[in-house]
Amino acid sequence: MSGESVPGLRRDAIGLREVLFQSVTAMAPAAAVAASIPSGAAFAGGSLPLSVLIALVACLFTASSVAELARQLPSAGSVATYAAQGLHPAVGFLVGWGYVFVEALVPPLLLLQLGFTTAGTLHQEWSSYPGDLWWPWSLAGAGIIAVAGYFGVRASARFGTVLGVFEVLVFVVFALWLIVKAGGDNTLSVFGTSHTAEGYEGVSGVFAGSVYTVLAFAGFEAAAPLAEETKDPRRTMHRAVLGAALAIGLVYVLTTYAMTVYVGPDRFAGFSASGAASWEGVARASFGLFWVLVFLAVVNSTIANANACATVSTRTAFALGRIRVFPELFARLHPRHRSPVAGVAIQCAVAIAAMLGLGFAYDPVTAFLLLATVIVTVVIGVYIVVNLACAGYFLRRARELFHPGRHLLFPLLGIVAFVPALLTAAGLPVFDFVSELTAPVSYAGPVVGVWMTAGVVVLIVVSRRHPGRIAETARVHLDETPSPDPRQSGAAQP
Repeated sequence: MSGESVPGLRRDAIGLREVLFQSVTAMAPAAAVAASIPSGAAFAGGSLPLSVLIALVACLFTASSVAELARQLPSAGSVATYAAQGLHPAVGFLVGWGYVFVEALVPPLLLLQLGFTTAGTLHQEWSSYPGDLWWPWSLAGAGIIAVAGYFGVRASARFGTVLGVFEVLVFVVFALWLIVKAGGDNTLSVFGTSHTAEGYEGVSGVFAGSVYTVLAFAGFEAAAPLAEETKDPRRTMHRAVLGAALAIGLVYVLTTYAMTVYVGPDRFAGFSASGAASWEGVARASFGLFWVLVFLAVVNSTIANANACATVSTRTAFALGRIRVFPELFARLHPRHRSPVAGVAIQCAVAIAAMLGLGFAYDPVTAFLLLATVIVTVVIGVYIVVNLACAGYFLRRARELFHPGRHLLFPLLGIVAFVPALLTAAGLPVFDFVSELTAPVSYAGPVVGVWMTAGVVVLIVVSRRHPGRIAETARVHLDETPSPDPRQSGAAQP
């Protein structure tokens, strides 16, 4: 397949700011602060800030691996290309197969959260509003994301930047306010092990809390699939991936510390994602209408995260369609906006079908938990493979650039950090703080198994019929076609 047979994505369309917030919004900081991170309080209690700090350091190891590979291999295929180059093209295909699948499921996951969060809040404020009327809000969110995707990466990335700034700003300002209100109760003892929950004393409680907190960092790699549309991608991707992981990790540490000292470290084990002992509950009880901003930030976070992950799934599918291991339909671009319009349409259809199908078959919260388990299980598996690929690439293909710390030690530490999180997400009770999953959430494992088995079948068929196509998973198209000279007026985009 010649390099010119499929037109490329729009080159130099976005810069560091937009790419940085692609990763930031994919991490969904407001939703993570309000919903994901508090799940660790049941184990770490008032020592949860230490758990978050440990999780930040652990995630930076994997973020470093992604950033190092993104600098050397700027490609819309991102993690699939990294695995193909660092390990084997067959592994790259299977990583891409799994990654497209779960990233396509993130929008319906977040649209479900948008629906039940909005409906529940409206019902709480006005009892006449039905608490189970969630789906109109979810459909509205799907429409917003589809429009942003249709108009191309500039529109979707800038939209994500605005949303990302708002949600981060709300929680940072609220956190600083809580710290001031805490006054003399501010203490650095929350970065020790003395406030862990009953039954999980000391280091064990902090470790359990950090495992649950690690899941809040998922998404820092979401900038990588935008490499072919970014100015100076080798430098920009590296800065965006590491910058997002570090910056939002510090936001997590700040906000968790603020709420812990405000509530009280010895009472924090009862803190959760809802009710009086939650971010919204504290805002309602003590800060008047500020709770509205917290609510809007969480709603904003669901839309921003869904938008970012829709961009990831359509770009990765485009990269696989371009080399014809996916149907070529995914590689079709809008003639003006250069967006993968077929992929955007399919992504929208999948989002609506999964959201409504699962939401009505069970209920939106149960559907959310099922999709979340599927997504987190595969994404953490991808992180582990990418760490291996980082070591493999620099040992096998770029030995002259090999650094034992960045390219061997950090990937190994990244794997060590994510293995417990993988077992926890899958509900495998290897540790005493892991609960077995119950139906229908327990169906996540078989769903992932069936999808990946289908991927193996496709891999075998394509390898036999078109052996060269799987090898093309490792191809870095950006290196083959130079960007147009911006000084030439009217020059066509490649």
